[in-house]
Amino acid sequence: MKYVSLGLRGLLTLAFVAAGLAKLAGAEMMVATFEAVGVGQWFRYVTGLIEVAAPILLWLPGKQVAGATMVGAVLAHLIILGPSAMPAIFLGLICAAVIYLHREQVSDPLSRAA
Repeated sequence: MKYVSLGLRGLLTLAFVAAGLAKLAGAEMMVATFEAVGVGQWFRYVTGLIEVAAPILLWLPGKQVAGATMVGAVLAHLIILGPSAMPAIFLGLICAAVIYLHREQVSDPLSRAA
């Protein structure tokens, strides 16, 4: 499972960094996407910075689950952007697999209640 985790984290790193750099560089498609979302271009820069920086967490021991969080992108594609959600869903599934492989990092909230 170690090599599966390494491969999945490598794919996520490449995808996140590529998408983040496209946002920061002002790729036409990214500019149009954030216009469609309607929150302004400043959010494109914030998102790009997060996508470039967050993959570092995928490689830090004990931080893989934090680095594999992509719920916001999947929801934005499904709810706001419409039918182009397949790339986000695919990356979301890879993120879910990384989270599953590193599930020991996720604490059980019920165990704290006792």
